[in-house]
Amino acid sequence: MAKVSVITVPAFADTRGSVHHFFGTRQHTMAHDLGIGIPSRGIQGAAPSAWTLSVKQVHGTEALVVDRTLSSADRFMGGWDALVTNQPGVMVAVRTADCVPILMHDPVQGVVAAIHAGWRGAVGAIVPKTLALLEERFGSHPKQIRFSIGPSAGACCYEVDEPVLERVRQGVPSWEKVVRIGNGGKAKLNLKGLIKEQAVAYGATPQAITIVNLCTICQEDLFFSYRREGKVNGTMISAIGLPLKRR
Repeated sequence: MAKVSVITVPAFADTRGSVHHFFGTRQHTMAHDLGIGIPSRGIQGAAPSAWTLSVKQVHGTEALVVDRTLSSADRFMGGWDALVTNQPGVMVAVRTADCVPILMHDPVQGVVAAIHAGWRGAVGAIVPKTLALLEERFGSHPKQIRFSIGPSAGACCYEVDEPVLERVRQGVPSWEKVVRIGNGGKAKLNLKGLIKEQAVAYGATPQAITIVNLCTICQEDLFFSYRREGKVNGTMISAIGLPLKRR
């Protein structure tokens, strides 16, 4: 598994070429220099001739909507943790190193989203807020959206302290489903499970949600991990986009 470059999932496999996507690994990341807020081309795993856009992430819940074509002169210098586009030939990307990358595709309305969610974003309901945005701006119904929840810190390893746990209790009504208290009273948070619970509660179809059950903390050969390494040695890139339309 150490030579895996990108991971793709069945969630988007039956959409007949209407979407490109990938979850990157540490091997994939080392091959690329993706600018922050600057559209780039030639990213491995991306659609041919596609622009790939990644922006500054601030552990919030705001989304950037890209609803026009991009060029090399474009600059997006704000901070967002969700990127949404309905533009063919544009791949929206997020960077993670324990936080959760989430990719969405609405094959009916032709729109995609990439989300970066740590515990702050998850407790702040970034996924339901992005679903609401898709519904309002593009007419997307949550039941028609395909999801994939990517590699992140897993419930096996992701210990949280009391201040974080208190925020989870306050912000998540069903928090008992996604927190496990182990020996010595240490709490472990299931971020992937929390995000799926929120999506389903908003109206998403459980069968349309794929979870990549790989832990970035456990899988040192595959992933960077801020929690394991104690600093940012690198981040993984995950992206999704609509292909260019054939003329």
